[in-house]
Amino acid sequence: MVLRSFSIGLLLPIFVTRPMLGAQRLNLSYGVLERSIAIHSLETYAKTGKADDELSAYFQYADKTKLPQFRQALQTPIPLNAVQVSQFLYTPIGETLLKKLGEVIQQETRTSGFYAIRAALILAAADPKGFTLLNVLRKFPSEAITIDLVRSLALANQLKSLVNQTQDAVTFINQESKREANLTPIRTATSVTNLVQAGSFKWHKQTINLDDKSRKRKFPADIYLPQVSNPASVIVISHGLGSDRTSFAYLAEHLASYGFVVAVPEHPGSNAQQLQALLAGKANEVTSPREFIDRPLDIKYLLDELTRLSQSNPDFQGHLNLQQVGVVGQSFGGYTALALAGAPINFQQLHKNCSSSNDSLNVSLLLQCLAIHLPQSTYNLSDPRVKAAIAIDPIDSSIMGQASLSQINIPVMLVAGSADTIAPAFPEQIQPFTWLTTQNKYLSLINGGTHFSTIGESASGGGSIPVPEQAIGPNPALARRYVNILSLAFFQTYVADQPSYLNYLQPSYIDTISQEPLPLSLVRLVTLAQN
Repeated sequence: MVLRSFSIGLLLPIFVTRPMLGAQRLNLSYGVLERSIAIHSLETYAKTGKADDELSAYFQYADKTKLPQFRQALQTPIPLNAVQVSQFLYTPIGETLLKKLGEVIQQETRTSGFYAIRAALILAAADPKGFTLLNVLRKFPSEAITIDLVRSLALANQLKSLVNQTQDAVTFINQESKREANLTPIRTATSVTNLVQAGSFKWHKQTINLDDKSRKRKFPADIYLPQVSNPASVIVISHGLGSDRTSFAYLAEHLASYGFVVAVPEHPGSNAQQLQALLAGKANEVTSPREFIDRPLDIKYLLDELTRLSQSNPDFQGHLNLQQVGVVGQSFGGYTALALAGAPINFQQLHKNCSSSNDSLNVSLLLQCLAIHLPQSTYNLSDPRVKAAIAIDPIDSSIMGQASLSQINIPVMLVAGSADTIAPAFPEQIQPFTWLTTQNKYLSLINGGTHFSTIGESASGGGSIPVPEQAIGPNPALARRYVNILSLAFFQTYVADQPSYLNYLQPSYIDTISQEPLPLSLVRLVTLAQN
């Protein structure tokens, strides 16, 4: 890895300063038919907003409302340098992505664009003029770039199918939530308590450092301890890939103010520090397949350590009820929560889905399919202390699938964002929700929510990997407010054994807190026509 970074450092000045062959035209190929656009035409349009005669011939078929976005996409700088780009592109996930792109974006000879795309991306990232899509086209090491329209249309049809499935399911969920809200009026007692506001318990945060010698794994965990007179239920929060333990501090603080002990571990092999090491050339992978095992084991070890501390440390003695535990996680953390809830890794499903993953538009499969490289074994990842689980934007369709998710027998809530392009709502949350057989299950849909809507800003100095505003989506504060309310009501009901909070898990209550631009729906049953 160090040698690769060193070599790139030596070669880049030569690449940047010496004239190289760059693409002059963009060829659109449909079987034996081919049309061509000069890249100069795209450059002129990006700079001036005016389409020349050549480009106008294509724009007459385009959606005019999308053209400003297209122009912006051509020239928007990407905040990554050449080393960072190369580090990612040489990982297994990066190479899988390049193979997929190479089927559509080809060299002039109509061979795979795998190596040409990688070279163009690295060279464009090294160019002082800026790392933009337009510059990537210019750095493509071929006289022309060929776009295979047959393959593009096939992908477009897959995308259309996914969009239609998602829209149909979202429409059903919203209608069903509204119908149930109208059938069951909100109870008077429910409207009195405002779950948005912080609770009455004071709390303090304490960081502990854990050392699981059996796995040679050291990691910190933040413990939020409320001032309670009786042992309190424990909620564990698992962050997503490239995030850290401060990303859901807002939720930890909210739950602690209502009397929960909250434990938030840092997963060292899949946190922000891991991605930063990758981008800095100090790591050679986004994450290891082993993280699918280590993440749940981190939490099991954390609960064991908290048990030891509750017996010996005055700060913890008499404060923790470790037989009543709830887990909430986002994205990779959502997988972690479901694994602890009782869904094992499904190697049969992985082999079935990952053999054709190049044909899928589900980006989360790039991560899920890493698990296929694990030794095929029966891993004990569930924990009987966990009495309820919330999975926000989880990845689970292939790593678990129906056979695995149907084994969960504790209360579960899945939270989905209809605009999630990383873990798409239909294949990763909506359809998996129908596979759950546990009696108490909920599906909450944040309409317009993205994969990043619920993630708070990191306060850890090094911080999480920055996410562009467009990817975060509108009003993330509202999405986080929803997470606070849903988590509090769910864990009070199914972990703290406070049945009165069940009122807050009714569509009628959800309807009262739902706001634009992210309307919220909640259902307990989804029927899909294709199932």
